[in-house]
Amino acid sequence: MTTDWPLWEVFVRSRRGLAHTHAGSLHAPDAELALRNARDLYTRRGEGVSIWVVPSVEITASSPDEKDPFFDPSADKPYRHPTFYDIPEGVKHL
Repeated sequence: MTTDWPLWEVFVRSRRGLAHTHAGSLHAPDAELALRNARDLYTRRGEGVSIWVVPSVEITASSPDEKDPFFDPSADKPYRHPTFYDIPEGVKHL
């Protein structure tokens, strides 16, 4: 296997899951082969119903070292949290 192939991140949605979760990474020359290899590598037991492959270079992520300054803006908005609101007594199913 050549190391010149790009790295792909693999996300699989399981039969019981509602969302895709990161399953791992693999090298492949293109998206089609990455998808086929991901199927063979990460869903051997038939547990997946959907697979996404994403070039690793296309993923932009926040840095764990900058978590406090990055997430601070959401801390000053308590109305975004369900504990901010009072539930009226007449409401049974919320």
